[in-house]
Amino acid sequence: MRAVAYTHAGLSPDDAKSLVDIDLDTPTPGPRDLRVAVKAVAVNPVDAKVRRNAATESPRVLGFDAVGVVDAVGSDVTLFQTGDEVYYAGAIDRAGSNAEYQLVDERIVGRKPSSLDDASAAALPLTAITAWELLFDRLRIAEGTGEGQTLLVIGAAGGVGSILVQLARQLTKLTVIGTASRPETQDWVYALGAHHVIDHSQPLSEGLARLGIAHVEHVASLTHTDQHYAQIIEVLAPQGQLGLIDDPGQLDVMALKRKCASLHWEFMFARPLHQTADMQQQHALLNRVAGLIDAGVLRTTLGENLGRINAANLRRAHALIESQKAKGKIVLEGW
Repeated sequence: MRAVAYTHAGLSPDDAKSLVDIDLDTPTPGPRDLRVAVKAVAVNPVDAKVRRNAATESPRVLGFDAVGVVDAVGSDVTLFQTGDEVYYAGAIDRAGSNAEYQLVDERIVGRKPSSLDDASAAALPLTAITAWELLFDRLRIAEGTGEGQTLLVIGAAGGVGSILVQLARQLTKLTVIGTASRPETQDWVYALGAHHVIDHSQPLSEGLARLGIAHVEHVASLTHTDQHYAQIIEVLAPQGQLGLIDDPGQLDVMALKRKCASLHWEFMFARPLHQTADMQQQHALLNRVAGLIDAGVLRTTLGENLGRINAANLRRAHALIESQKAKGKIVLEGW
């Protein structure tokens, strides 16, 4: 089968050797595995992070978001059958979706939204899982609640922010404030449903003050947490919650003590990586998101389709991700 891999970590996406086209044997499913014929993939910051930092002794296939058709099933599979259209984000410790065929545990796979084409559906899984788990499992905001409280989403125009804003606006009563620094990304965040948008290149407290808001009860910091950390502590309400997904170099957690604030990490790969007892919750939430998409409650966060799945186009996607100027999700489709 055709695939795209990296063989040497740390190369710039401008280097033709950073991602290369290769041929691999088609894999055989394990007991709980689906073998999926991959139709479309999306590229996430984690793809670029692994390519830059994780050394490999053999060609490593990246890619997490995927849409495809179940081609074969393992002996213990019960949730799907061959021919089913599916979408998923995969696992960080297994071969990725930048291949014609991929193995994925059925417990982290959902049915593809029937109202979306492959590219539009591929934009959703990783960010939908991350946003859902952050909002409902980590910050523990129950659906239909949050009236009188505010959620500040830092980096709201990115992939996770683009779905988190929608979930918070549509499924809770929170006042949703997104941050974005450019006119086009600010317009994007408003279109996703944010009540307000402020510029994170300016002091957060000043942006909130212009809205008549002194403190926020919940902060979802999706990017540059270390850069914004002191400002986050300043605007966070006493007994507030900070949730984050990025990799700040160092955080002084003692700064949270005076406000009795809590810190919550979200890492959507934790359930499959550790084979947790509630791993199948990702199957359930992906099906729920698919239903909300098909009902018109949520929309795809597709930003740009870069064409076919090959090394040249994936290098372009990685470069765009690393520029930190992507709006929504970057998708590739077809072989």
